[in-house]
Amino acid sequence: MSSQPAAQTPKSAAAVAPKAAPGKASPPKAAAKMHRRSRSGCFTCRLRRKKCDEGKNQCKACKHLGLKCEYKRPMWWSNNEQRKQQKETIKNIIKRTKLSEKTSQIGTSNAGTPPGLSHSLPTSATYSEVTARTRAPSIESQHSPSYDFNQPLSHDYYDYHPHIVSPPYDPNPQFQPFPPTPYEVDIKTERQMFVNDVPTRRDSTISTFNTYQPPHPLPSFPEDDWINENIYDTGDMFSAEEGLDFDFFDFSHGAPHASQQALIQVDDCDRPLLDHFIDNVLRLIFPILEVNQHGSARSEVILPALESNRCYLHCCLSISAIHLKSTRGLQGEQIDSDIMRHRYATITELCEALKLDTNHLQILEATLGMIFFQCSVGRPGDALPDIPWHSHFEAATSLVRKLELPHAMVHDNNARVHPPFNMTLASWIDILGATMLGRSPQFADTYREKHQNGSTSGLCELMGCEDNMMYLISEIACLDALKCNDGINDMQLCQLIGSLGKSMDSTEVLPESLAWPYSSTGAIRPRQLSRNMTAMFRLAARIYLCSLVPHSSKADPTMQGLVERFTGSLQLIPHGPDGFDRSIVWPLLIAGSQSTAHSTFRQALAGRIASLGEHAEFGSFGRMVRLLQEVWCQSDEADRAGSGRNVHWRDVMQQKGWDYLLI
Repeated sequence: MSSQPAAQTPKSAAAVAPKAAPGKASPPKAAAKMHRRSRSGCFTCRLRRKKCDEGKNQCKACKHLGLKCEYKRPMWWSNNEQRKQQKETIKNIIKRTKLSEKTSQIGTSNAGTPPGLSHSLPTSATYSEVTARTRAPSIESQHSPSYDFNQPLSHDYYDYHPHIVSPPYDPNPQFQPFPPTPYEVDIKTERQMFVNDVPTRRDSTISTFNTYQPPHPLPSFPEDDWINENIYDTGDMFSAEEGLDFDFFDFSHGAPHASQQALIQVDDCDRPLLDHFIDNVLRLIFPILEVNQHGSARSEVILPALESNRCYLHCCLSISAIHLKSTRGLQGEQIDSDIMRHRYATITELCEALKLDTNHLQILEATLGMIFFQCSVGRPGDALPDIPWHSHFEAATSLVRKLELPHAMVHDNNARVHPPFNMTLASWIDILGATMLGRSPQFADTYREKHQNGSTSGLCELMGCEDNMMYLISEIACLDALKCNDGINDMQLCQLIGSLGKSMDSTEVLPESLAWPYSSTGAIRPRQLSRNMTAMFRLAARIYLCSLVPHSSKADPTMQGLVERFTGSLQLIPHGPDGFDRSIVWPLLIAGSQSTAHSTFRQALAGRIASLGEHAEFGSFGRMVRLLQEVWCQSDEADRAGSGRNVHWRDVMQQKGWDYLLI
């Protein structure tokens, strides 16, 4: 074998047929980095770092290369290891597709062997292997499962004129009617050693030869230039500081099944509601948990409960019907009947289970679902003739105590690394729900003890705010309850406010630690997002604490300074339909209730509402906006009248008869 082929470097098809035309030079890489990329392209092109034409159903690049075009966020996008696997899969598909194209081009020519090309006939042992290896059906191939056999067949000139022989390859380009198509051939060489006619060692090598000769120098196209390798240069998508624990919670169900949806038994008439819940509602419920532990909310919380808990299933179907009605504007008796039918079935089964005093864990998760899922769906005006959320939570509190979950969180914290998921969710509702009612949290003593021990409850991993900050909000809620019930004098109140203020000072972080939560590659950094969200809750807690000072006013410079700081920190929370505005409803309510007519907070909130679009009208976010609008209307009118009256958002809720849980 000559030395000329050996001197050629084995490259992918990208090196043989460069994407740039011969007469056009590729743009420099430095300029490409300055280009602002669109985030609405398919995830396959985004992973490949290629421009996507955003074609409907399939973009041209994915269709041409035989790749799966995914506009909906795939499961592998947020997992570093799965991204690497997807990268290798796509690279192999592209190499097979390119090689298949070159092989088909060779097959259409009946010319002799081009200069400098060595042939090696496949043996019976290798022929099928070579065929299988080089065969790579694309979307347009008849061997692809996605090929449309109803489309009209396309033929070239020589198909319609079989008597005309295909033009032979001429190495002299002067007499070539069309420029020759460059191609690449892989030649496999096998060597086997025999000892006493017994086969022992077998070696196999593959050499690549190509006929590509560029007319003028062009930039090189290395094999891995199709993707930005900087994404994986550290070995961890979230960088070393993230260090996520992907098995943090103690979920109430066992290992998830491979296909949970197929195991959920529902009537045929309810199947559309179940599909709508899984496809559209499920992703709205635990956005922070989805960032921290991608897929766990679906596979370890929601779907196992849908399979094994009929009460939970009816609750989710009712929530799905509410979301379907509000988002698609459905009207009529059928959708209203679906809402009330499943709502009634949920409450009925809950009451019967409570009477039997069994299956406490299933009753608890269904009760918490009835309370918390309602925060993600429905318009502010949607009123259900139902039991208020705090009445349901009283039943949940009783179940939590029967299951001894507070005791497990406090006394078994060293041995039990993973907190119970249901207790974590109940704690979030308990702490922030207490501020809605002006009461002390049901498990305030538990939070106080955990704060002293410095132990975790999983609140940060589930909802985004660090546990020690939530414990302090629980203490502020207790102080608020004392003030509402006249259980403390002004001097004692001011002393406790000062003490809690110093405790919050100890949780402060350096301003440099707060940054945009997305990395330069576009990947979300969960720990950074948690730091930013904790800063929002900390500022809201300070505003909440200052509002308890006797004779305080929202016009005080200290109060307005805190509101302005809150508005500035709000820029570090991603906005829009894929942002996290709906995860900071409580801080927005607390800060917004103390804003004045000329505060920059109102303009900032208006911008985020516009960015959310129709999503701003639903769930707790929509109810919070409606409540703030009413608070501003009354407080601005009082300011114009010069009365100086403070309008409290709880008083407005009581006047309007709104029993909201704004978390």
